[in-house]
Amino acid sequence: MATACRLAAPLGLAPLPRGRPAAAVFRCSGKVGPRISVAVVRAANGTSGGEGSAETPEIVKAVQDAWAKVEDKYAVATIGFASLVGLWTAVGALKAIDKLPILPGVFELVGIGYTGPICLVLMQWFAYRNLIFQPDREALISNIKSTYNEITGNSS
Repeated sequence: MATACRLAAPLGLAPLPRGRPAAAVFRCSGKVGPRISVAVVRAANGTSGGEGSAETPEIVKAVQDAWAKVEDKYAVATIGFASLVGLWTAVGALKAIDKLPILPGVFELVGIGYTGPICLVLMQWFAYRNLIFQPDREALISNIKSTYNEITGNSS
């Protein structure tokens, strides 16, 4: 039982009671909060107490329905797993690069040097297309006003 307390306490879990009634809750010498103890008692008694109802949320039902419609579940699971492994690998590579003393600063300068001219070109294109000629300015202003009214719900 002492081993279970040592393993459950860092995870924030209360250990399972053995040889005692289901409503009994043990206190370990760890960081087990009162919410967890109350949740264990509620789960043992079968009461909900206002938090966490027994019905399934809509999003879970929607995911279950979408998963039921999938024909090739093996391929979808494989792609999902490969995506997670790829994301984990990319994060690990970025963390490794970030630990090198010179490369993060160099990459930042390259990024600024690359995006700076692109931003200038985009601003010039926007100005030429929307701001130089009178009809284009009026069309831009009316588009901005209509979008604003659409978002706020105003009809004026």
